[in-house]
Amino acid sequence: MEAGMDAVHGYGVSTVEYLQTHYRGAQSWFLFISFAADLRNTFFVFFPVWFHLCESVGIKLVWTAVIGDWLNLVFKWILFGERPYWWVHETSFYSNSSVPHIEQFPVTCETGPGSPSGHAMGSAGVYYVMVTSLLAILIKKQGHSGKNWCVRGALWAVFWGVQVCVCLSRVFLAAHFPHQVIAGVITGMIVAEAFSRVKWIYSASLKRYLHTTLFLLTFALGFYLLLRALGVDLLWTLEKAKRWCVRAEWVHMDTTPFASLLRNLGTLFGLGLGLHSPLYTESKPGRSAPFRLGCIIASLLLLHLFDSFKPPTHTEALFYLLSFCKSAAVPLATVGIIPYCLSGALSAHSKKLL
Repeated sequence: MEAGMDAVHGYGVSTVEYLQTHYRGAQSWFLFISFAADLRNTFFVFFPVWFHLCESVGIKLVWTAVIGDWLNLVFKWILFGERPYWWVHETSFYSNSSVPHIEQFPVTCETGPGSPSGHAMGSAGVYYVMVTSLLAILIKKQGHSGKNWCVRGALWAVFWGVQVCVCLSRVFLAAHFPHQVIAGVITGMIVAEAFSRVKWIYSASLKRYLHTTLFLLTFALGFYLLLRALGVDLLWTLEKAKRWCVRAEWVHMDTTPFASLLRNLGTLFGLGLGLHSPLYTESKPGRSAPFRLGCIIASLLLLHLFDSFKPPTHTEALFYLLSFCKSAAVPLATVGIIPYCLSGALSAHSKKLL
């Protein structure tokens, strides 16, 4: 079994080396793709746009991204996946030959296990939701016209084009092996397809949001503590990241498993708060197209400014708490605060005109 995985990892390192050698000129593109595929862009960009265009799609995006990333964390803890940038230095696979040289980049040194790829899984889930939602909207408007196959073909071509770019990016950056990004794409699509069949998320109560958030948190913590009591350290990758990353400042606390867990749970809890706040209820009736456009623009601008706030990392507990609060504020502002303030400003302007 170990020999078989060494062969798979060895092939993966050869792929990394090949991409870095022959496509060095595409380095900036791969770095951009890795940045764009990060789940933060789902919450800070895609969610505000989709929520104000079609609320059900925005809600499904958050649930798919959060549950998908939570499952990704659990899978990583179970599978104990290596990453190329540290495996190549620790394996005995190259005992009779020279160890391949693979470069590292500012986004290479993620601190969690490598399988499946979180970027590939998140990107596949999020884009699957957006493509299937667009298809449902466009085909419904067009009826059974002959253009449907062109629309389907174009959107699915975009979907697979994005996934190929994300997979190549993560392998080029030596953050993942090829089999890890492929597994990520498949599992991401499965999660998204599952949520396309779940209807209760659109009418979930605040109590259900709270219970779901607590369940996901307690399950992850319980799983971690149980295995730790059995002598299994699920944070074994932290030491490897710190040891083999060529620059210490490239090891970021926000890539640790618990940081991503609390960010995602904060987002889900914030969505529940936003959807059940009086601000959302009062600003919901009579939303016109210009009003929705105003909400999108205001949300994108405010969240861009808000994203510039980085929780301090000198105290882990404080960092995790502030990460949770910051993530909860994103959907709360998008769903409740911004529409309420915009609605109030428009009402005041209308009264002045009268």
